[in-house]
Amino acid sequence: MASFTLKGSAQSTNAELPAVGSQAPAFNLVKTDLSELTSAELKGKRVILNIFPSLDTPTCAASVRRFNQEAGSLDNTQVVCISRDLPFAQALFCGAEGIENVVSASDFRGSFAPDYGVEIQGGPLGNLTARAVVVLNESGEVTHSQLVAELTEEPDYDAVLGALK
Repeated sequence: MASFTLKGSAQSTNAELPAVGSQAPAFNLVKTDLSELTSAELKGKRVILNIFPSLDTPTCAASVRRFNQEAGSLDNTQVVCISRDLPFAQALFCGAEGIENVVSASDFRGSFAPDYGVEIQGGPLGNLTARAVVVLNESGEVTHSQLVAELTEEPDYDAVLGALK
């Protein structure tokens, strides 16, 4: 179990994030058009997994906007924004915000959250995903991971981008 806070209140996830140097767990997610996105499709690319509870919060929305902006200038890199929001809600948000450089994907029917150690245990947001970022190299190895210590704060963008260099 990993720990973080929600407005100062202690919370936990089901497990730890994948360790730097380890092979990332395989995953299946659902894109906004209801097609599947698998980890196998991303082999050969660097991948930023931007994980958060819901697009319907200011901090989560800000992280998607920021990664969308950054993704436009990253070579051979795919940013995947992951939550348990329904694909329909993700599509509405991305359309309204002009989000075009990242892929939004839902874990509403998958096992990504428990497999990556980001499933919130109990509390007001139980079963949603904690705020985290995992960076993978072209062969699917973890090169950076961060569970954000306070759920209402944004991830360390400089560390994420630094892991790509």
